[in-house]
Amino acid sequence: MQEFKEIVAEEDLQNFIKVAFNADLKVSGGWGYTKPLATVIEEENQGSIAQIEFTLATMRAYLEMSMTLEENERYGAINLNEVSRVTDGDYEKVIYEISAIKELEYKKFIDEYKENSENPNFDMAGHFNRRKEATIKREVVHWFKIV
Repeated sequence: MQEFKEIVAEEDLQNFIKVAFNADLKVSGGWGYTKPLATVIEEENQGSIAQIEFTLATMRAYLEMSMTLEENERYGAINLNEVSRVTDGDYEKVIYEISAIKELEYKKFIDEYKENSENPNFDMAGHFNRRKEATIKREVVHWFKIV
């Protein structure tokens, strides 16, 4: 399994998110790898806290698995699913399962599907089995503090 580097928090996380993702979120702190590096979410954000947490965890995954890697090492089709959540005072420890496929492989799968999906001889089950085999899964912890 490939190891992904932790993202070092910028001094101004809110501004970094605005520049990198064009998103206006009232946040500070770190990228949530540990409780002391929790991502701090201000309650006055628009939307549910759980949705904002999911958005921030997705941003972190894209930074780790795509945006900070060389082109041939990047992952695409990055999906997160919440596995568990524990509340500890103002903090929430959320575990997500992330699935992804190398971008270059994913593009080949998409092209293959587009070219062959109408062909009655196309092995659709085989195609999706190969996609499943090419998919990596990992579990990550993201700490949040709600203020």
